Amino acid sequence: MNASTFHEFFQGPALEHLLRAVRAALDEDGPDLTSLAVFAPEAPARAEIVAKQDAVAAGLPIGPLVLDAVEPGAGAGMRLLAEDGQAVRPGQVVAELHGPARTLLRAERVILNFLTHLSGIATLTRSYVDALRGSRTTLLDTRKTLPGLRHAQKYAVLMGGGKNHRLSLSDMLMLKDNHIDQAGGIAPAVARLRAAYAPCPPIEVECRTLAEVREAASLGVARIMLDNMAPGALAEALALVPEGIETEVSGGVSLATLAAIAQAGPDFVSVGRLTHSAPAADFSMRIHLPGRPQ
Repeated sequence: MNASTFHEFFQGPALEHLLRAVRAALDEDGPDLTSLAVFAPEAPARAEIVAKQDAVAAGLPIGPLVLDAVEPGAGAGMRLLAEDGQAVRPGQVVAELHGPARTLLRAERVILNFLTHLSGIATLTRSYVDALRGSRTTLLDTRKTLPGLRHAQKYAVLMGGGKNHRLSLSDMLMLKDNHIDQAGGIAPAVARLRAAYAPCPPIEVECRTLAEVREAASLGVARIMLDNMAPGALAEALALVPEGIETEVSGGVSLATLAAIAQAGPDFVSVGRLTHSAPAADFSMRIHLPGRPQ
C-alpha cells in the first residue's frame, strides 16, 4: 500500500474523525513543561522511528499530521521509509523526523501510540488473512472499535489485508435478535424495513437457529449471519442458503477455529478481536540532539 491509499481512505468525515483523535491525544498530554524549560525554541533535533519486532506497518502517515497539529509552521517534517501495509523487521528504520526538539518530543508519544496500536491491528489481521489463504472466505472487521478511533482502526484492518464491514449503522440494515423479537419474527421485521425505506438498503439477518436461516433465505435478504453456531450446525445452515444470498459467520472466531470455518465455505467471517484485542506492535523513536554523543 502507498500513501495515496491513506489519503483515499481519510477524506471527508473519516479525515475529520482522525484529526479530532490527533487533537484529543495532544490535549490529553497538555503542554510539555519539561521540554519547554530545557530546550530553547530554536534548538534542533532529528529522530528515527525503529521497528522492534516483525510487524505490518499501519499509521505512518499520521505522523506528519501530529507534527503539524503540535506546531503548524514550525518546520518539523517526517520522511517515511516504509509504507502502510508493508511487513517490517526488527531494527528497520521506518521513518526519519527533523525539527525543533520541543516539537519532536511533544509529538513522540502521540505518533508512537497511533503507530503501535494500528500496526498491532494490521499485524493481527494479516495472521487471519494468511490463515484464510486458499479459501473462498473473506475476513471482515466489526464495529467493536474504540470510541473516536473507528476509522483509524478499520483503516489498519485494510492494511493487514482484511475488509471493512459497516463503518456506521447506516451502511447496511442489520436485523439482530432484539429487532427480530420486537417485530415478532424475521418476516415481519424484514417487511418493516422494506416499508420504511425506498429504495431499501441491503438487509443482513442474524440467525441463531436453522429455522431462522430457512426463514431469512426465503425472504431473499442480501446476507445471512450465522452467529455462534457449532461446526456441525454451521455446515447444515450454509447448505440452506441459496445462491445470490451472502453468508457471514460471526462469534467465537479465533485462529484456532478459522480453518474449520473456512472449510465450511462461508463468504465472510467477521472477527471483533481484530480491533478490540490486538496487541500493540513494538516501535520506538530515537531522538538525536546536536552535540550529544549518539
